[in-house]
Amino acid sequence: MNFVDTHCHIQSAGSVSGERTTAEIWSKNPQLTAANLIAEATAAGVRKLVCVGCDLADSQLAVAFAQSRSKVWASIGIHPHEAKTYAHDALAQAAFENLANQPKIVAIGECGLDYFYNHSSKGDQIAALHLQIQLALKRSLPLIFHVREAFDDFWPIFEQYEGIRGVLHSFTDSQQNLDRAVAHNLLIGVNGIVTFVKQPLQLAVYKAIPLKNLILETDAPFLTPTPYRGTVNGPKHVVQVATFLSRLRSVELSELAAATTTNANRLFSLV
Repeated sequence: MNFVDTHCHIQSAGSVSGERTTAEIWSKNPQLTAANLIAEATAAGVRKLVCVGCDLADSQLAVAFAQSRSKVWASIGIHPHEAKTYAHDALAQAAFENLANQPKIVAIGECGLDYFYNHSSKGDQIAALHLQIQLALKRSLPLIFHVREAFDDFWPIFEQYEGIRGVLHSFTDSQQNLDRAVAHNLLIGVNGIVTFVKQPLQLAVYKAIPLKNLILETDAPFLTPTPYRGTVNGPKHVVQVATFLSRLRSVELSELAAATTTNANRLFSLV
């Protein structure tokens, strides 16, 4: 069986640069080198990875990381936490847009709205989201959306545009928002959260995701699935996510692996 980790942040493993919080985790675990993480993923059946940028420097690192490795691709993004740095900086915006010309970039994001933390103002988050949607449409690329406690603002922005392709990363929301996403042909990214969520209604939502809309992710080094919680996450653990989902949904693991790999390849053009 082959799997795809459609969302990880291993580009800063063993590096002194990258998004601050992620880079700090990797720096505290120097044994988790990029080579080891990829080798372990490959041995587990995770054959393809998408490394996701969260700011300009992190995105540049993801691009360089992907270009020097086979079966690894990059997404470039300005996370909503970082929006305040870019929303009003024309030079930074131009540098970000120019980065989109590089090879092996398969998506824009992660981008979106996060009203749980509000590290950037709502206005700056919205401005950065518009910029990235426009860039994705200009480049005919899909988007990786991060939306947390912000769907009431997200959907009106999303619906201003035509032709958006993308995924709702780390989806943990309601059946109503799942239905709306599926109606817009968005894919749904599921990671280790599914293995430790307790609420029956939330588990019911994960069961209800149409298989044609489901893709797998880890968000490594974050959100390590059960039974490995308390350790640093790696792309190899996408298999634990898949195994849990196959049992939850009463489908064969091989069927779920094949469908989610097909979905990932189609959305991100992983060839």
